[in-house]
Formats: sequence, structure tokens, C-alpha cells
Amino acid sequence: MIRIENISKLHQGRPVLKDVSLTIDEGTNMGLIGPGGAGKSLLLKIVCGLVSPDGGKVFIDDIDVHSLSPTELADLRFRIGMLFQNYALFDFMNVAQNIAFPLHQEGGHSDEEIDARVEQALIDISLPGIGHQYPNELSGGMKKRVSFARSVIRRPPILFYDDPTAGLDPVTSSKIFILLQKMKTEGGVTSVTISHDIKGIRDICDQFALLDEGELIFVGTHDEIEACDIPMVQKFWQGYSDDELDT
Repeated sequence: MIRIENISKLHQGRPVLKDVSLTIDEGTNMGLIGPGGAGKSLLLKIVCGLVSPDGGKVFIDDIDVHSLSPTELADLRFRIGMLFQNYALFDFMNVAQNIAFPLHQEGGHSDEEIDARVEQALIDISLPGIGHQYPNELSGGMKKRVSFARSVIRRPPILFYDDPTAGLDPVTSSKIFILLQKMKTEGGVTSVTISHDIKGIRDICDQFALLDEGELIFVGTHDEIEACDIPMVQKFWQGYSDDELDT
């Protein structure tokens, strides 16, 4: 379980997150949605301990994330897979080495097991045979899928996806959502997915939380968001652009 309690964050004296509280039960697939600049990525970074809040606490399985020592925090992160917007691939490693990196960090795996799991991961993302290539040889969509493979290769119990289809064409976006759906159907994973692609995220999440200007204005299921009478929530759920949301 992930508990976010009264999280606040300032940037240059301006409140970016305002007293955000949210509970994500084990095994839940949470969609974190809202307009650009609402604080979604920042909240995710606070949850996994990359950024410290100015107020409030985050608990993962009753562990106070921001009270941990650097070593304890590193241990906790071994339970978390993270897919970043900017891919975060190592340019000096080829694709296979990038995907295998978390397994080498974890330890306890033979070279044969690592090679087999990397090969299967490349098949799963529909990119077999590219393990020898380097990130600068890949398209944006290919980099995104390689980043996805690396984030799930250890089969962590918690997964965070930060806008996994941002900037991708519809075909590649569809492939990413198929991968996310596969992770959901395999069961047992607690995940948070940030996305502006409402059509793509509808079917892969059990619950949705909507942030607007740093405030949490809705939390609920698919049926509850469909029935919600808050105009901002309905506009976003129906796929309005950020400009239209302001009108």
C-alpha cells in the first residue's frame, strides 16, 4: 500500500502541490491525470524519494520514505520500477546492457539467466534482435519501449510510469498501452501511470486521481469519474486540450 499524507511542495515560494492525500491499495492500477503543470510528475518523484516534500509524508507499506537513510532508500527502490519521460538510458551501454542493468544491480542472477530474460524482454516489446544497438541508434518510440523493458525486468511489485506515450505516434502508443495492460493482467503489481492520453489509459487503470494546479480534486473508479459532476473533471475525462480546460 502507498499512503500519501498532506504532501505540499513549494517552488520559488509558489505552492506547486497543496496538501495532497491519496491512498493506493496493493494491486491497484492508479491513473494520475490532469492538465500539464498540475504537479503529477513532481508528486511521483516525491513518492519514490527522488524529491523531498516541504510538508507531509509518504509511506510505502508503512515505511516512511523520507525518513530513510540513503542506503535504506536505495533498498526500497529495488522494489520499484520507474519509467521516466526522458528514457534515462545509458548512452555508453547497448540495449541489452541497459535492460540487464537492474538485474546486475540486484545480484544473484547467472549470466545465462540474465541473457534469457533480456532476450524475452525484447520479444515482449516487439524489438527482438536489437540488443547490440545503442540508444543513439533508436527512434523515440524504440527508446520508450526499451526503457519500459528495463523498468519491469526485475518484476518489481511497484511500478511508476511517467507519461509513457508522450510524443509517440498512435501506433507506438498503442503498443505501450498493450504492454501496460499485460502488466495489469499478470496481476499483483501496484502501479501509478501518469498520462494525458485518456483514451489509452481508460482500460488499464482501476482508479483515477486528478490533479489540478497542485490540488487533488477527484479520486475514484472508472464509473465514478464517468458520473462525476465537477466540470473540470468531465472536461479532462472527455479529452479536452489544456487550452480548452481553461475556458
